[in-house]
Amino acid sequence: MEDNICMPTIGSSAAGETPVTPSVRAQLLATEHWSLLASRTTTQNEVLTRIAIFLTIVSAGLVSLALVGQATKFSDAFLVFAVVVLGFVILIGVLTEFRVRSVSMEDLMYVLAMNRLRAAYTQIDPGIGPYLMASVHDDLMGSQQTYDFLAHRRSFSHVAGSTMVFIAAVNAALVGLFVAGIAAIWGAHLAVIVTVGALLGGVYLIASITIGARKYFEFWKRYVPHNPSPEVVEPR
Repeated sequence: MEDNICMPTIGSSAAGETPVTPSVRAQLLATEHWSLLASRTTTQNEVLTRIAIFLTIVSAGLVSLALVGQATKFSDAFLVFAVVVLGFVILIGVLTEFRVRSVSMEDLMYVLAMNRLRAAYTQIDPGIGPYLMASVHDDLMGSQQTYDFLAHRRSFSHVAGSTMVFIAAVNAALVGLFVAGIAAIWGAHLAVIVTVGALLGGVYLIASITIGARKYFEFWKRYVPHNPSPEVVEPR
């Protein structure tokens, strides 16, 4: 299927209007491209700063727990202090996780938008198509190619090593410590404390990943690509 069937022809003009030259259209598209790149960079820098602040708070909270524990000889007062500090750190962590998840979807939006612009570039000059490693298609397959030029798809390692999973894992560990601290205040046995903490921490991690994956796939169910990838015909 030709590209001009999937999207309007870049070189056309409305009736009665002065025709715009391909060079002017290329400049307009390039301006939009740079605007998307600048917005994407700003968003990435903002979320990285947020993550750095969160990890600093986690480090400071754990160090403070160690110092207070030594001073109080890990008494009941220390347990109460630990629960309060961990509760505050978890609050910051959950808010950070929300922002990371939102930025992940925003980044996908930028990738799809720039894929559309590349499709417009190839309409102005079809000869540049073979030199573009990023995709010109604004669908799931096109986004995966842009995220990974070589594999053309996102593997398990990409997802497991993502920032969203990293923050979820840190929050899961904090939730486990928080629950273990509450169980210790109630006088639970050590085995119960460890089991409950590990179990609820794991539940939090699985729930966070499930929520992120559901939001991702629900987006693709609603989204209608402007220039979808051509169907691949399997050889018989």
